[in-house]
Amino acid sequence: MKLRKQYLLILCVGIGMSSCVSTKKFTKMKDGYERSLALKNDLLDDCNKQLSVNTTSLGLREQQLADLKDQLTDVRSQRDKQVTQVGDLAVLSQSASDNIKETLNQLQQRDRYIHLLHAAKSKADSINLALALNLKTVLRDGIEDKDVEIKVDKTVVFIDLSDKMLYQSGSYKLTKRAHEVLAKISQIIESRPEFEVMVEGYTDNVPIKTSCIEDNWDLSVKRATSVVRVLQNDYHINPNRLIAAGRGEYNIKTSNDTAQGKAANRRTRIVILPKLDQFYDLLDPAMASKPLK
Repeated sequence: MKLRKQYLLILCVGIGMSSCVSTKKFTKMKDGYERSLALKNDLLDDCNKQLSVNTTSLGLREQQLADLKDQLTDVRSQRDKQVTQVGDLAVLSQSASDNIKETLNQLQQRDRYIHLLHAAKSKADSINLALALNLKTVLRDGIEDKDVEIKVDKTVVFIDLSDKMLYQSGSYKLTKRAHEVLAKISQIIESRPEFEVMVEGYTDNVPIKTSCIEDNWDLSVKRATSVVRVLQNDYHINPNRLIAAGRGEYNIKTSNDTAQGKAANRRTRIVILPKLDQFYDLLDPAMASKPLK
């Protein structure tokens, strides 16, 4: 009996001890599980944080990539524009080069034309100077200097003849001396068939009215036609070359306030000028280069 009690005691102690050991292990295992769970949660939190960071970083990378693509598109667009501009500049440069060549060609043509005009003017001046010299030589004998004035103005030769030498006072009838002067002038006119001859009558401002003359206009015209008729009928100048014109009391040389002024304004002017076709011939290079006759 006593042995049985001892056995039971030992058994109880053993069970107690066994129970005590299991509780410790359980507690230890529980603590280890909780630590593992906490560590797992920490790791999970770290992974989530890292995932969030990586997601954010990936978003930034994608945004940067999109920006880079946009920049690349802009660069390509700028490149295409520059290529187009270079092409346009090449076309523009070619066009500008063509324009410059055309301008230079026009300037050369204009320069040649200017030289041609100078040559034509020189030739016309030479012809007119020779004509004036011939007229002065022919008219020198027997005519007072104050009765005739010969000058070259631009492309024409003027011969101003005094009123008293050609007409009777207040009349359009020519004097004998007028016929002598016109005979000499007709020699020069006849030697230059390429020229036309215009005769202009002028008066002073003293009014006139007779049975045959209406006014100064009428008198100036009648005086011009008197000279033209003599050149045609007496000296056989081709009438197609002759022009009669009256200027009346206008287009004066000097004031009519003095007797000398009135005398100077009463004149007849013979204008020897090239025909229009003759003048344009002077602009022809072939004609301008011909020697003077």
